[in-house]
Amino acid sequence: MVGGVMFDFSGTLMRVESAEQALRGVLGSSGPKMDDAEFTACAGRLEAMGAIPGGAPPREVPAHVAALWRDREDLSAEFHRACYTGLARAAGLPDPALADALYDRSSLPVAWRPYPDAEKTLHALRERGIRLAVVSNIGWDPRPVLKFHGLDRYFDVLILSYEVGVEKPDPRIFQAACDELGLPPADVLMVGDDRQADTGAAALGCRVHLVDHLPVDLRPDSLARVLDLI
Repeated sequence: MVGGVMFDFSGTLMRVESAEQALRGVLGSSGPKMDDAEFTACAGRLEAMGAIPGGAPPREVPAHVAALWRDREDLSAEFHRACYTGLARAAGLPDPALADALYDRSSLPVAWRPYPDAEKTLHALRERGIRLAVVSNIGWDPRPVLKFHGLDRYFDVLILSYEVGVEKPDPRIFQAACDELGLPPADVLMVGDDRQADTGAAALGCRVHLVDHLPVDLRPDSLARVLDLI
């Protein structure tokens, strides 16, 4: 019997804005002036570089960032920032200072949108007495984002890689969440979008439900299907 559900954060509960939206947000009215062609090209390079935390991964990691990427950048807030600002600078920004501005924006509530079925699914699970956790590979604190969007109240536990020093798919991060939930792994379901990282929970005996890391508008009900698994 399932008594608890662990959710990944990015790409599962919420989706970060696109590189184009992020770039437009940091340029505002006082940033470097770019014509439409320059803006589109720069946003495309940022997307290709995977420079927006929580967005698509890099198509190719630049050599000078490879060590940070390889050495688990989600285990340290400092390394996480260094990795993603390095990726952004490699995209050829008109002003290198925009790299830090883009990184800072990525942790703001305005940069994130919940999937359409997130809140109703969490509410229904809590109504059934299911204990809930967020288990995320992340280098910054998503609690303010969850609070802004009204989702924090549903969670009993948050296990974040940069806080606990362990990343998915390492079974220890899932065990930490099960321990905090007070449930054996066999009674806990893991819901995530990463076929490698999130399936690590299966090594403990947890059931796993995978969703697709799609734009919010293209994934209306993948989380709601969790209710059928309980």
